Amino acid sequence: MLNRLLFKQIDNVSLVVFRVFFGFLIAAETFGAILTGWVKKALIAPEFTFTVIGFEFLQPLPGYGMYIYFGVMGVLGLLVMIGYKYRLSLGLFTVMWTVVYMMQKASYNNHYYLLILICLLMLILPANRYLSFDAKRNPDIKRISMPAWCKWIIVFQLWIVYTYASLAKLYPDWLDFTVVRNLMSAKDHYYLIGDVLQNHWVHVFITYTGILFDLLVIPLLLWKPTRKLAFFASLVFHLFNSIVFQIGIFPYLSLAFTLFFFEPETVRNIFLKKKTLYEGNEVMVPSYKYTFYTVATIYFLIQIALPLRHWFIKDDVLWTEEGHRLSWRMMLRSKAGYSTFKVVDKSTGETELVYPKNYLTRKQMGIVGTKPDVIWQFAQRLKKQYNAQGKEVAIYVKNRVSVNHRPTKPLIDESVDLAAEPWKQFKHHTWLLPSDLEKQKAVKD
Repeated sequence: MLNRLLFKQIDNVSLVVFRVFFGFLIAAETFGAILTGWVKKALIAPEFTFTVIGFEFLQPLPGYGMYIYFGVMGVLGLLVMIGYKYRLSLGLFTVMWTVVYMMQKASYNNHYYLLILICLLMLILPANRYLSFDAKRNPDIKRISMPAWCKWIIVFQLWIVYTYASLAKLYPDWLDFTVVRNLMSAKDHYYLIGDVLQNHWVHVFITYTGILFDLLVIPLLLWKPTRKLAFFASLVFHLFNSIVFQIGIFPYLSLAFTLFFFEPETVRNIFLKKKTLYEGNEVMVPSYKYTFYTVATIYFLIQIALPLRHWFIKDDVLWTEEGHRLSWRMMLRSKAGYSTFKVVDKSTGETELVYPKNYLTRKQMGIVGTKPDVIWQFAQRLKKQYNAQGKEVAIYVKNRVSVNHRPTKPLIDESVDLAAEPWKQFKHHTWLLPSDLEKQKAVKD
């Protein structure tokens, strides 16, 4: 049964057309990052960047090197689109994109992480077997079919993303419209729709459709009677997100994913009318099936487990951020805060106050005021700077944070020397003060 589900041959038109869209979109993302000024603001203007902890050696290229870097990624995206040396082009893009992802956290986005995962999946898929320069140069690789697992791994990955995105919204601040109201209040200047977005009924609609769409869209796309309705809902949902939240290629990538849910004949008739439609029914079980089962099981168990890890870490993830990343917790809260660093020379007792604004860009100041891992990293950087001057120092942080417009309260224990604290990737840090978010909310209300 499982062999038939995964290794039955099906028409490959959806994968082929998706590759074209995918290549175009990743090229648009990288060229767009240059043209919109993102590369300059996130990678060139900062004196240094906050990396994934443990990868501090990944700093931007000097001068205008990052423009060239992103330009190369854009070209690689176009090569993926036309299917020229597909795996080499996509492999290089995947490495370069992953490096950028790990290089900076000031503009962290779940969609950037998703793009890494899709790149990894696309690397193993035979997406260049048709409508590609590779197939034209080497006709022996040309195929009009593919194993069904090529479709199902994409579908299952999307199901994980959307399901966790829905479940993460089932918490008080989302359900009482606080989050959506805060998000929309920042859009009141938008032409034509700004005032409309401030209406309570809009907040109610977005709140509940956000939960229901994420939870149901994959099952509804899979079921033929509801497929067109689900596609129309996807079109409205993702275009709304693109216009209101301006989140790059993700809405359009999400629409491209719907190719995997429609019948091959439908996709062929719209995009590739000259392609021969595969009408066979072979089940071709490969010799590597046990390796495939093992690798796929491990991969998807990790994907299912990572978003759950915050439940095993003390306190509320909204407050501590521990377990937030890689968990599909998208647009769930707004945070504001500040941090001041007190540097104490251990030998002389001399004290100096350090203000992040003297070191960081405005974007970086936002995260060094609210995110514990970045606060810790900045303390470590200051420690290294003073050590280079021959000083042994202790570093204490005065910090206050507001979650979803609650009153501010201290996040960091001011009595703890952060310079001496190790970073624990999967454990709670005791120098984080308790959240009491619900008590704060009750006081505010």
